[in-house]
Amino acid sequence: MTKKLLFVIAILCVLTIAVYAADVSGKWTWEQQGRNGATTSTLTLKVDGSKLSGTLEAGGRGGPAEISDGTVNGNSITFNIKRSMNGNDMVTPYKGTLDGDTLNLEFSRPGRGGAEPTPVKVAAKRATT
Repeated sequence: MTKKLLFVIAILCVLTIAVYAADVSGKWTWEQQGRNGATTSTLTLKVDGSKLSGTLEAGGRGGPAEISDGTVNGNSITFNIKRSMNGNDMVTPYKGTLDGDTLNLEFSRPGRGGAEPTPVKVAAKRATT
């Protein structure tokens, strides 16, 4: 009986640590090179169960954009950012994986003039302020 109880307690401790490690709530920042030099993007996330919400302020392009369709599954997240440019709506899907205080994100930058979208990978760091 004691061994079973210790086993259950050990499993609960491991699960508690795993849940704590997967908390992506807070501010995340990264720098990217652009046509006009380096820009800093800020992603602010809030988790409620498996639902992810928040905003993305991407290097001063049009102010913060709301996240839509955000989900959390373990250490993985997905969300969309919708922006309107010149009367056209663009939706950019993001996916990411949490690794400690680094959020590895992948998305595609739209192609210009009919070009194929460019895949982008960034490592966002948890902001301390």
